[in-house]
Amino acid sequence: MIVLDAPRQAEASLVRAADAPSDAPFSDAPFLAAFRASEAPMVMTDPALPDNPIVFANPAFCHLTGYAADEVVGRNCRFLQGPGTDPSDVARVREAVGRGEPLRIDMLNYRKDGRPFWNAMTLTAVRDEAGAIRSYFAVLTDVTGTKQAERALAREKDGLAQDVEARNLALQAALDQQTALLHEVDHRVKNNLQVISSLMLLKARRSRDPACRDVLRSMADRIGALATVHRLLYSLSDVGRFDLRDFAADFAADLEAGLDPDRIALTVDVEAVAVTASMAAPLALLVHELAVNAVRHAFPGERHGRVTITARRRDDSLVLEVSDDGIGLPADIDNPEGFGRDLVAMLVRQLRGRLAFEDLGPGTRAQVVLPLGPGH
Repeated sequence: MIVLDAPRQAEASLVRAADAPSDAPFSDAPFLAAFRASEAPMVMTDPALPDNPIVFANPAFCHLTGYAADEVVGRNCRFLQGPGTDPSDVARVREAVGRGEPLRIDMLNYRKDGRPFWNAMTLTAVRDEAGAIRSYFAVLTDVTGTKQAERALAREKDGLAQDVEARNLALQAALDQQTALLHEVDHRVKNNLQVISSLMLLKARRSRDPACRDVLRSMADRIGALATVHRLLYSLSDVGRFDLRDFAADFAADLEAGLDPDRIALTVDVEAVAVTASMAAPLALLVHELAVNAVRHAFPGERHGRVTITARRRDDSLVLEVSDDGIGLPADIDNPEGFGRDLVAMLVRQLRGRLAFEDLGPGTRAQVVLPLGPGH
C-alpha cells in the first residue's frame, strides 16, 4: 500500500523540491496544494529509500485511516494490513511495485482503531523524463459499503439457490413418486388386459360358431395391442411420451408370427416419433386395425402379396400409411372392413386427424394424418 501526509519538515522539503522539477515528487507548489486539498485519500512513497516508505499523505488519508501524518510518514504501507488481508492481494501489490506497473485492486485494510475497511486502491508509478521511477502514487477509496452490499447479495443469492435446490429436490421426489405410481398403474393395466385377452381367446377356442370365434379373436388381438402399449409405457422413464417405433416393432413381430411367410410379407418403416401418452392407446389401435384389415382382406384365398406400414413426422403432423398390393377396395361396398373400418374412422376423429383411402390398382393405401403440435 501507499500513504501520504507529512510533518512540516517533509512538506517543506517537498515545497523546496519544486525548484528541482526532475528530482522532486511534485513539480510545483500548486500541485502540492491540490494534492493536500483533495477529498480523495492519497499517498506517495519513495522507492529510493529503504523499504519504500511513505513520504507524503494528504489529510483525507489521515481521516480515512485514523492515523496522524507523523504516524505514517517514514513507514511502509504494510502497517494497514491485518489478519483478514488476503496474502494474494499483498503479493499482487508487491509484484506491481517490483515491475513498475499500474494496479487497481480491492484490499481489506485496517484503521488505527482496528476497524476493517475495504480499500479500492489505484497504484501508479511516477517516472521522470528519462523513464526512471521516482515515486509511487496511490489513491484510496473506501468501498466497505459496496462490499457489504455485495456480500449480503451473495448470501441472499446463496439462500435463494439453496431454497431453489430444496424445492427442486422436493419436486423431483414428487415426480419420481408420481412416475412410480403411473408405472405401477400401467403394469397392472397391462396384466389385466392380458388376462382379459386370454379369457377371450379361451372362449373363442370353445365356441362352436365360426363367426363368434372370429369376433372373439379379433377383440383379443385389439386388447393385446393395448396391453403392449401399457407394457411399453411401464418400461419408459418418461411416462408422458410414447415411442411409436417401439410399438410398431413389437406389433410387427406379433403380426408376422401369425402370417404365412411364403404368401404374405410385412415391411415396417416407422420413424422414432414420440407422441403423448394420451395418444398411445388410440394410435396403437389405429395401427393394429389398418394392418390387420390389410392382412385379412387384401389377399383372399392363396393370393400372395405385401403389407407395408410407414410412419413419418411431417412438420407438426404424423403421417401414418398402411398399404398393400392386394385386391383393392371393392367398388360396390362402402365399408368392406366392417367394424374395423368404423373403428378406424372413430379413432381418427378422436385424434383430430384426417383419413383417406386410395386405390393403388392393385392394392390399397390408407393414409392417416394426425396433428402433433410443436411440443411433441
